[in-house]
Amino acid sequence: MPNNFHELPLKLDRKGLAPLSVQVADGLRAAAASGVLQRGDRLPSSRALADQLAVSRTVVAAAYDQLHAEGWISGKQGSGTYLLAAPEITEPRTIMPVPEDDSADLLDLGPGAPCTDTIDPAAWRRAWRAAADQAPRIRKDRAGEPDYRAAVAEHLLRHRGLTAGGGTVVLATGGTSSAVSEFAAAVLRPGDRIAMENPGYQRAVGAFRAAGVQVLPVPVDAEGLRVDRLPQDIRAVYCTPAHQFPLGGRMPAARRVQLVEFARRHGILILEDDYDGELRYDTAPLPLLAALAPDVVVHLGTTSKILTPTLGAGWLVAPPGIADAVLAHRDRTGTGPAPAGQLVLAELAGNGDLARHLRRLRREMPPRRALVVDELHRRGLTVLGDDAGSHVVIPLESAEEELRITAAARRRGVYLDGLGRHHIGPAHTFGISLGYAALPESALGTAVRIAGYCLTRP
Repeated sequence: MPNNFHELPLKLDRKGLAPLSVQVADGLRAAAASGVLQRGDRLPSSRALADQLAVSRTVVAAAYDQLHAEGWISGKQGSGTYLLAAPEITEPRTIMPVPEDDSADLLDLGPGAPCTDTIDPAAWRRAWRAAADQAPRIRKDRAGEPDYRAAVAEHLLRHRGLTAGGGTVVLATGGTSSAVSEFAAAVLRPGDRIAMENPGYQRAVGAFRAAGVQVLPVPVDAEGLRVDRLPQDIRAVYCTPAHQFPLGGRMPAARRVQLVEFARRHGILILEDDYDGELRYDTAPLPLLAALAPDVVVHLGTTSKILTPTLGAGWLVAPPGIADAVLAHRDRTGTGPAPAGQLVLAELAGNGDLARHLRRLRREMPPRRALVVDELHRRGLTVLGDDAGSHVVIPLESAEEELRITAAARRRGVYLDGLGRHHIGPAHTFGISLGYAALPESALGTAVRIAGYCLTRP
């Protein structure tokens, strides 16, 4: 205790709303928390402290009674009142700033971003207003909003040729990465092995590893995942057959059948991430793996690529046993996707605005791709990737070349994404994965010219 208890920093506001006894108790707690009082210190008697503060002894006695009840102090007959509890004195805490990502200030030519220019502002506002008109939920449906799940089923039937229902169950998710996390936690066990495309989607890799699942890299070629290189002792395989991320190939029908046969023969599951699946504008899309084999395929989709990550909504279509396991996991953990984005998507779909948006999106992507490919070809560059989706690939010889080009583009205000970071383990395929959806068309032309310059500059 201070040498003289008159040094105790107790100040009373006699005009304040809080009773004086409460103010005395608060002041003593603050003195203990700040280190002015230490554990074991003897406090002044109630009479002495009352005299110091010019209050009645009853006020101090009430404050001491409260602190005693809370376990802060203890009175010993004949020896006084002592402080029992006080926090350890540590260095003052500081709030660490979140590192700033300067890529937000660059012209974004990264893959995987949506084209928000095609979203009709009036339809967008109308959907949010209609969603807000619904009464606030008391409890959320763990499976997802019924109208949203119905809208997803209709969307998959019309735009992806998948009949969801009957032998499968549609669940709402928070997006593809969220769905992977839930699948890993609900269906797999720590130590299980899952095969993944390499290079491939690293957020899915992170989600599996966070659940204690061992991720085994499998090579890809121009036709996607190499089924002939799949290990046998696995529980599942994750792939992006519609438009392989990040190399851009499309898995042909024969290889899809080969993958399904492998899954059935070895009793494993296939996670089909339908990345860019809706953005097929050269030919009709191939049948989904989930349509070929609903018994062994878990189909994942998201609104983040066809609309915007603002909604935070996706879907999972799975056999009933898998869906039940995911729902049981949500019940155990109290988790599940937020309803707000689901309500907005359901409104967009119900008014026909989602279908109109997808038609605009499919009309918008081909000229954007042509602009990019023409500029890169004009500079003599090789361009890889199926004539679909929202990104192309420019192959490079080495990691050093990739780093030099991405750094040069960044200095000129353009973000380019190198293939090296998309590998599981040491990188072996290098290049630039160049997306053309995020920027307005006027800015896209400028950014691609800068990218082309950096790609051809010695």
